[in-house]
Amino acid sequence: MIKAVYEQMPSRISAARNSVGRSLTLTEKVLYSHVAVRDTSKAYIRGESYVDFNPDRVAMQDATAQMALLQFMMAGKEKVAVPSTIHCDHLIQAKVGADIDLDMAKDVNKEVYNFLESVSNKFGVGFWKPGAGIIHQVVLENYAFPGGMMIGTDSHTVNAGGLGMVAIGVGGADAVDVMAGMPWELKFPKIIGVKLTGEMSGWTSAKDVILKVAGILSVKGGTDSILEYFGEGADKISCTGKGTICNMGAEIGATTSIFGYDENMANYLCATGRVELADLANNVNNHLKADPEVLADPEKFFDQVIEVDLSKLEPYLNGPFTPDLATPISEMKKVAEENSWPTDVKVGLIGSCTNSSYEDISRSASVAQQAVDNGLKTKSDFTITPGSEQVRFTIERDGFIDTFTALGASVFANACGPCIGQWSRAGSENQEKNTIVHSFNRNFAKRADGNPNTHAFVGSPELVTAIAIAGDLTFNPMKDTLINENGDAVKLNVPTGYDLPQKGFAVDDLGYQAPSEDGSRIEVIIDPNSERLQFLSPFKSWNRKNIIGAKLLIKAKGKCTTDHISMAGPWLQYRGHLDNISNNLLTGAVNFFNNETNSVKSQLNGKYGAVPDVQREYKLNKVPTIIVGDENYGEGSSREHAAMEPRFLGVQVVLVKSFARIHETNLKKQGMLALTFNNKSDYNKILEDDKFDFVDIDQFSPGKAITIIAHHQDGSSDQIICGHNYNGAQIDWFIAGSALNLIRSQQD
Repeated sequence: MIKAVYEQMPSRISAARNSVGRSLTLTEKVLYSHVAVRDTSKAYIRGESYVDFNPDRVAMQDATAQMALLQFMMAGKEKVAVPSTIHCDHLIQAKVGADIDLDMAKDVNKEVYNFLESVSNKFGVGFWKPGAGIIHQVVLENYAFPGGMMIGTDSHTVNAGGLGMVAIGVGGADAVDVMAGMPWELKFPKIIGVKLTGEMSGWTSAKDVILKVAGILSVKGGTDSILEYFGEGADKISCTGKGTICNMGAEIGATTSIFGYDENMANYLCATGRVELADLANNVNNHLKADPEVLADPEKFFDQVIEVDLSKLEPYLNGPFTPDLATPISEMKKVAEENSWPTDVKVGLIGSCTNSSYEDISRSASVAQQAVDNGLKTKSDFTITPGSEQVRFTIERDGFIDTFTALGASVFANACGPCIGQWSRAGSENQEKNTIVHSFNRNFAKRADGNPNTHAFVGSPELVTAIAIAGDLTFNPMKDTLINENGDAVKLNVPTGYDLPQKGFAVDDLGYQAPSEDGSRIEVIIDPNSERLQFLSPFKSWNRKNIIGAKLLIKAKGKCTTDHISMAGPWLQYRGHLDNISNNLLTGAVNFFNNETNSVKSQLNGKYGAVPDVQREYKLNKVPTIIVGDENYGEGSSREHAAMEPRFLGVQVVLVKSFARIHETNLKKQGMLALTFNNKSDYNKILEDDKFDFVDIDQFSPGKAITIIAHHQDGSSDQIICGHNYNGAQIDWFIAGSALNLIRSQQD
């Protein structure tokens, strides 16, 4: 497959260069190489053109794979059309330690794991067993390749950009398109160039690059854009460091991020057993980076250019409650005091899908070893989460786990638990105001431990390690000292580490299981009484009538992420059961009218109730409803349940100031109307007891505004004009009731 991509790449790039009439960015080279319809005369408009692509592969984590495969089973296909994998990493709760937690997960999630394994065998999907590692680290180690294109049912799929791949997080319905052998649609992204100059040193790490960029662009600054990193500084960053930078690009809404192919990528490919792939990439390396003219004069070729001088970059801590609130460590003492943030750090956590590489662990271990050697103990609890079994086995061989253990650290399973609300943290139920630091990406309220008062700050693994030793959010290892058990002042030296293990990677069992050669005789069975799995039924098609008399379910105030719309944590167990998981619909969203969560007014009885309960009553009484939201509605994960739940419960329209990319697409795929206020101030016109008439949906067409009449309780009304970006094919999804309905009808 990779050979075929590289064989076709030169001619396709040449044709694209002729069509566009100029030199090409790396992003454009990869995208044009994967366009499904080979119209060499076509030049696509960034930010406007909808384009069909043929990705090279699909990756799914166990929580999202359940719904993706339940949908795929409805598509009528016998086998996946492209290489696809499932990774069992999300359902493992972090509580005690690796072995105990993993055994518990295998027991508790047995039904789900058996389902995923059987479906994998039936449809030709590779299966990575529990404990094998976190999906994005495993993909980087095994599947990502320069110049390729993949999609994954997790927003941090973008990690593979560290190996020069256009890797995009999507919902399960998008994955179904690709696994079914159909083209996958994406609005041709804008391209933001990030020029890296200078070279990092001291305590500064790759993590600080994206923390800095997040502070510049904000959580929505990358929406519908790909970030392309280039410059002399980029070539000096390790492959896994590049992955770290790309990974957290999801937190600024970027479609993905990418680096050009270089020697560090080649070295990583060789170290992970892919020498042949490195040779292939070397033969086409001029096609795996931007054209020289782009690098020489980037302002002419990118929609926006950001420059970061790595030589001047210092360590950052981002947060709390949002990943784009960037504070240099030198300023944290002042900023924390101004904001009354707790500075006593209770826990430091390193690892996750972004900072769990050998390089990350080795640099953190060098800090930990200094503490052990100098009689220092951690004043905070301290945990480590390796990214894969290969990483875990290798760091154990090289003595790093012993170092962490000597410092009193706990090692969790190779999984996602502490990052996604699957962290059983003792005392979190008390909801005390406290601070933690971690090297993960997301730090929304309730994300890590379920406590809305946990102030989570994001930093590099080595900085998190130093802060965990100090127990103080304001500790600056570049200048501050620590007092050891003998009363001596100790200043930590700068971290040291290795991009790659000097003895090479080692592992006994990667944890991979290939699918059955012939899955035709395998029957996928779901217990009809199961609380965790449920076969899907098709959504109803549109009746081609206007929506009249719709009621307001909720007007969400402020930040409303996919975590607010469909929480993770304990709800992960219901990811394969749409009815059960719909009981978390919008329970985390703040109601504009009472500033409370999970409390909305029912227009059927005038009483306040839980959001899912009120909506189920509306559904029972066949009352159409709408959801109203603020800016960047649906930011965060690729969680398609945030779109499927309102659809399942009968919500017909989501009307917001602006959408996050993945969530908007997920709503479209599920047959929902995803609309935006033409005038954002019209958000203020929406009142609690309003009724809505959508008077011209029967004329639904690309580029045509939709008119809503909001009828107020006092008899007055407001006309609200709404925009949308549906194209003809997406309108067909809406007419059919969902994209999947349309796929299935085409198989009949």
